[in-house]
Amino acid sequence: MNEPVVKSHPKVRQVSVTAEEAGQRIDNFLARHLKGVPRSHIYRILRRGEVRVNSGRIKAQYKLCAGDTVRIPPVRVATKAAPGKVRVPPGGLARHILFENARCLVLNKPAGMAVHGGSGVSQGVIEVLRAERPEAPYLELAHRLDRDTSGCLVIARRRSFLRAFHEQLRAGTVEKYYLALLAGEWAGGERTVEAPLRKNTLQGGERIVRVDAAGKAAVTVFRPVDRFRGATLAEAELHTGRTHQIRVHAVHIGHPLAGDAKYGNRAFNTEMREAGLRRMFLHAHRVVFSDPGGGVIDISAPLGEDLRAVLERLESS
Repeated sequence: MNEPVVKSHPKVRQVSVTAEEAGQRIDNFLARHLKGVPRSHIYRILRRGEVRVNSGRIKAQYKLCAGDTVRIPPVRVATKAAPGKVRVPPGGLARHILFENARCLVLNKPAGMAVHGGSGVSQGVIEVLRAERPEAPYLELAHRLDRDTSGCLVIARRRSFLRAFHEQLRAGTVEKYYLALLAGEWAGGERTVEAPLRKNTLQGGERIVRVDAAGKAAVTVFRPVDRFRGATLAEAELHTGRTHQIRVHAVHIGHPLAGDAKYGNRAFNTEMREAGLRRMFLHAHRVVFSDPGGGVIDISAPLGEDLRAVLERLESS
């Protein structure tokens, strides 16, 4: 059994804020420099005035400027002697990278892999990527995908890119397109679904999202791509980025997602398993955004062999 160990940051450190780090809150800055230290402890040392910026006390909301000098106090935190070592999957993530420049990279996230560790998952894409690139000064998730969703995932290689990408997300200018296999035969063409979504947490900790007038605005545009007997392959364009948005909107219009154990139709899921589907059929196939360095980045991720095989079986049935 692993025994608790003490993780130490025994000396006072004076850290100068770079231009890349400017603009972020001091609590987030400390979380990066004090790996493994709980947020509660970070806020405690901020309240006590143990953290100083340019020799002065600051609050957790303080946003850093380039050239600021941050005093980071000695910290000792008892932690479990965790497995610690990140397990890199066979072949690693390098083969999944679709695009990369000095500011960001886009990879085709494998289905079944979380984007980050937590909630019972020891590691995710970002931990594996950092383990593969120990020399990389900065790697952060620019957005998220559900664990069971495959496809385009944007990773920031610079803090300045992360800020710019988040500004685009807030402005609604990042274009995100998914391929989803839906139950039923689609009537007509493009359909826009505007239905507010509300997120709830059940007693066991499970998250559930429902259409609710008191929820947050959510807009999805569905476009039929291919039609099969009893199923439709559709492109879903997200105009907002709510939790489980495509899945809940699909159910709302009577076309639940194939392989969706939480919101889907059991009989349809059984049919799709017989067609070879072993996971939820949702794939982030394209992302389009502005590069802060100039130009537009437009990346597509091919469907995995497993999902292509399902479509081929449906085509021939």
